[in-house]
Amino acid sequence: MSEIAPKRANRAKFHAARDQQNAQLPRKRFYRQRAHANPFSDHTLEYPASPSDMDWAKHYPGYVAEPTADETNSSRPRPLKQDVEIVDIGCGYGGLLVALSPILPNNLMLGLEIRSQVTAFVQERIYALRKQHGDGAYQNAACIRANSMKFLPNFFTKAQLSKIFICFPDPHFKARKHKARIVSTTLNSEYAFVLRPGGVVYTITDVEALHEWMVEHFDAHPAFERVPEDEAENDPCVAIMRAETEEGKKVARNNGLKFVALFRRREDPPW
Repeated sequence: MSEIAPKRANRAKFHAARDQQNAQLPRKRFYRQRAHANPFSDHTLEYPASPSDMDWAKHYPGYVAEPTADETNSSRPRPLKQDVEIVDIGCGYGGLLVALSPILPNNLMLGLEIRSQVTAFVQERIYALRKQHGDGAYQNAACIRANSMKFLPNFFTKAQLSKIFICFPDPHFKARKHKARIVSTTLNSEYAFVLRPGGVVYTITDVEALHEWMVEHFDAHPAFERVPEDEAENDPCVAIMRAETEEGKKVARNNGLKFVALFRRREDPPW
């Protein structure tokens, strides 16, 4: 029998107990998975053909708009009262989402995670927090399984996002693996497409060489300018990004360094 079957059985018992009592936070031992996934593999993923086809209602039930007469009889997804505008790429176990949700209660935020078990953990974590706190708490946070390197424009329209977080991404140390890094010339153009002018990309890593790589590639892109360090240090999201992600806590326990850089989306130039 594979390792997955006992995991699923234990998780089913946990879910049954959770539904009978007050929602319990999920336990990581039921959701263990490899630290990284190959973004070029043909994962079994669901994604919309275009942003207008995405059904956000099941992820943000507290923000579903009242349907109009035409929408009631339509097969289109139910619209939300507002758009998702904050994205955590490679959100891991959801530490940043959970910390940002009460700090930015009026913004819808989404974690994108390619690993299926980790995605399930974050979804259960948010579900439990919603049940525990009530009063609309954590309704603005959600997580879906997605490959950001391939399908970002399938989920978000041009200039929809105000913030993108890239926290402790896989460094892919070997030169032949650099094409798998989440920051590159091509991917930066996609970030520029979905970010509104003035929007910010937040990056953090404990690998100095990767930090230099990300700075070099964003600096070279005409759509971005680096946010001055003093301004970045005064951004409350930076303190949360440093302290609340699982990797950030691990680096702190090991007395490691954290390298932070923010990049602002420029206004589109006149053509």
